[in-house]
Amino acid sequence: MKILVDAMGGDNAPLCVLQGAADALREFGEGMQLVLLGQREVIEQTAAEHAISLDGMEIVDCREVVSMHDDPVKAARQKKDSSMVRGLTMLKNGEGDAFVSAGSTGTLHVASSLIVRTVKGIKRPALATPMPGLKQNFLLLDCGANVECRATTLNAFAVMGSVYAEKVMGRTNPSVALVNNGTEDTKGTPIYREAHGLMRDNPVIHFVGNIEPREVPNGEVDVVVCDGFVGNVILKLMEGMAKTLFGMLKDVFLENLVTKLCFLGIKNGLRGIKHKMDSEEVGGAPLLGTARPVIKAHGSSTAKGIKNAIRQARQCVAEDLCGTMESALAALNANDTKAEKSE
Repeated sequence: MKILVDAMGGDNAPLCVLQGAADALREFGEGMQLVLLGQREVIEQTAAEHAISLDGMEIVDCREVVSMHDDPVKAARQKKDSSMVRGLTMLKNGEGDAFVSAGSTGTLHVASSLIVRTVKGIKRPALATPMPGLKQNFLLLDCGANVECRATTLNAFAVMGSVYAEKVMGRTNPSVALVNNGTEDTKGTPIYREAHGLMRDNPVIHFVGNIEPREVPNGEVDVVVCDGFVGNVILKLMEGMAKTLFGMLKDVFLENLVTKLCFLGIKNGLRGIKHKMDSEEVGGAPLLGTARPVIKAHGSSTAKGIKNAIRQARQCVAEDLCGTMESALAALNANDTKAEKSE
């Protein structure tokens, strides 16, 4: 198995990328080869300065770098010798089994659609993010890649999310819910009402109906579906609320000697909550719908985040995520065709 890694993508590249790659090889590198894409001299110099072993890693020299300020379409079309575009081209050509990048989300999304392409039935991939929940982690998609979606697109997202939850998250018959402003099937915009009907009649998924935003963090369902605008709002609101609550708790425990002593009694529990809320434990957000696995690590990923993104990519390949997803979408399309003929 060959995993392609964008060594120049992200706020902490290339140092944290190299550290994460080395950690990944040590922890779960059996049968896995890593290919680092980026400026060779920078990669080798950084590795030497920080005593990072590059054993088991191949370096593909790329002279260009995609920045966060680049126009996504122009970067995807013009920066052909960048670590991101070169890596996606290698993925398309079968020179790697998956691609990991902490670089520009916009460029990665556009370039993946243009170069790697999507499975049949999907026009643009969805950005799916595993989120912490009270009961269990859940998958939220789309988280910002597609701001406006048709009802059929939301239905396809439900299928892709269900496959990911089963294959990568290990859920049996994963439950799928549609974000809405009420649980009744009459709630929401015309698009969301139509999507509810399509998902209700979808034989490929286990649809449990609408879910209100206040219920999303409970983790009662495995997959939460929405368009990219709503998903991005939910994602950023949850991140902000978590940061705010931990800040408020810190202020409470620092008030006086008594509260500080109380903190000592529950600090392990708080560490467990913080660990559960840590996005780097997951690794990254997969672009679901691409013909081959593409994992978007957070732009500020440390070595831990990169390591877990590589683990995530490895699991997607091992479980044939894209092949299973394509089969599920084909079954959905076949069912739709059959229904149309019966009418």
